[in-house]
Amino acid sequence: MASSKCYEDRLKAFAVELYKINAVKFGEYKTKVGLMTPVYCDLRVIVSYPKLMGVLADLIIESMPHMKDFDIVCGVPYTALPIATTISYKVDLPMVMRRKEAKDYGTKKLIEGFYKDNDTCLIIEDVVTSGSSILETVKDLTAANIQTTEAVVLLNREQGGEKLLKDNGIKMHALLTMTQLMKFLKEADCVTDETCQKVADYLKASQVDASVLNKTKLDRLKMPYEERISHSSNAIAKRLFKIMSEKKTNLCIAADLTDAAEILNLAEAVGPHVCLFKTHIDIVEGFSEVFVKNLKSIAEKHNFVLFEDRKFADIGKTCQLQYSKGVYGVSSWAPLVTAHSLTGSGVLEALEQAEGLAERGVFVLAECSAKGSLIDDKYVKATVAMGVEKKSLVTGFVCQSKLFVEQPGFVQLTPGVQLGSSGDGLGQQYNTPEAVMLERGADVAVVGRGITKASNPAAAAVEYKKLLWDSYLKRISN
Repeated sequence: MASSKCYEDRLKAFAVELYKINAVKFGEYKTKVGLMTPVYCDLRVIVSYPKLMGVLADLIIESMPHMKDFDIVCGVPYTALPIATTISYKVDLPMVMRRKEAKDYGTKKLIEGFYKDNDTCLIIEDVVTSGSSILETVKDLTAANIQTTEAVVLLNREQGGEKLLKDNGIKMHALLTMTQLMKFLKEADCVTDETCQKVADYLKASQVDASVLNKTKLDRLKMPYEERISHSSNAIAKRLFKIMSEKKTNLCIAADLTDAAEILNLAEAVGPHVCLFKTHIDIVEGFSEVFVKNLKSIAEKHNFVLFEDRKFADIGKTCQLQYSKGVYGVSSWAPLVTAHSLTGSGVLEALEQAEGLAERGVFVLAECSAKGSLIDDKYVKATVAMGVEKKSLVTGFVCQSKLFVEQPGFVQLTPGVQLGSSGDGLGQQYNTPEAVMLERGADVAVVGRGITKASNPAAAAVEYKKLLWDSYLKRISN
């Protein structure tokens, strides 16, 4: 760490410049972790001051004389990205970028840029309160086999983040602490003694309890299925977690066949290897009560859940009738169905109140694998919130990315899985078994034509089952 008088004078001048460009504000503000603070650092404005960005990069580089020992750098998205970019350029050190969520096209990576297994990475962040943003970045870097043990930050708010990071194996280097920043601003007559005391009192009274954060934050992506049973409010979710644990499979077969006899033959062949058997019952030719009886018998024999992918999307009463009445009588034989959130929570209430099986569940469609889907982030968030509200009925969500990570009682069902990641020419986009489990956060993967069109569906099911289960084990062991 540079410690000369010249360096300290430059650091002080930098602190004063932060105040002058309104990157440091005083008043009443709420931080990311929900704490009210009398001082707020909005360092995003630095991007509008290129010379100051250069000064910041130089100060960080001088404070980290061993920076060149790292293989790559990574800025915590999004404020720290331009800081990391400037540092990368100045020291000629390669940079990678972490996405907050994987895109559904192209490489579909969470970590962009060139890197090798076991590369060492220096994380760069702007402000640390609890350290949670750095830990989220560490998690994704680790999943990509990148080693992370150190982080450098512009400002340490001194509220417990350094301890939380240390407890998780990350050494944090801070260019400035909040105490040091206030000292510099006071010496430059930017703030009063009263303001300094208010900030000091605040820091003393509002420490983030790192031990509590570590203990209470759940991550479904790291939890074994059997541990998640107790977190579920839906009977079918509990049953599904139990089946997956016992059979060691997280494979759902999409039996998109039109012939009733072929569907029964498929169920018998792949039954020992799947946890869910998904149908589109309205495309079946030769549907009858005998067909349903035989399908239920096979499901019981091989211990998998029948799942009708109906995607209910009408007004509540109509959905209720579509679910329980008519030729197919879905509610009498399929414990699981799908529904859209498009028409609101009335759909879920209607499905819950319909006659039929006592134990039932719904997968709510939050995202889809079709190219050009009109679903946006606002719709996704509202859908998840609606499903969480009806947790006694909702088994989980159909999605393509890591949603509801801290709610392990729900199941992520991800369709569009095939060994060769491509498409079908009709809008369907595929992901590999490894990508869907490790990068996209699936709990159950849906495979259709990769099995149904195989010359030996049973053998194909075994192959997918092994790849998916091995990827799941790798995910929870990291």
